[in-house]
Amino acid sequence: MKDQGRAFSNPQGIQPARDPFPADARPEIFCGDILGGDPDLWVPQGPGVSFLPLCLGVTEGYYVNLLRVRKSGVLSCHRHTGTVHAHVLKGRWFYMEHAWVASAGSYVMESPGETHTLVVPDDVDEMITWFHVTGGYIYFDGDGRQTGYEDVFTKIDKARAHYRQAGIDQSNLDRLLR
Repeated sequence: MKDQGRAFSNPQGIQPARDPFPADARPEIFCGDILGGDPDLWVPQGPGVSFLPLCLGVTEGYYVNLLRVRKSGVLSCHRHTGTVHAHVLKGRWFYMEHAWVASAGSYVMESPGETHTLVVPDDVDEMITWFHVTGGYIYFDGDGRQTGYEDVFTKIDKARAHYRQAGIDQSNLDRLLR
């Protein structure tokens, strides 16, 4: 049997689901080659730092993205207002406040209320990590003063501005909204 370029054997003759989506369900999000795809879809966040939005959960206050860092050094001191899940795909990073190092293949769950400082080591040319962020980040300077805030809505604003500037159709972003 061949379906959309996928060849598989089906000796039992099992049929696909007849009604896979309830009437009001949103369609799935499928992003093919997220690491080698269109480089213009990566949204600049700062010098050597960008993100690729994958899912923007406006009704539940979360976002899923890839964070790519192409420089070493201290990225940010921040506190989480919700839980964060991370899976390192390439390179490595650590938090100054912890003894562990997250390297390719590592999984991290960060608890709400935790404050830490992300560092990419000097010998890492590129770090890419998949993040699922609930709530937001509150950024702090070295003296503990709040310097910024980030959540699903600020991510959408940054992505929309980048897409406009790069001439990318906004529907590419709209399909990620949930």
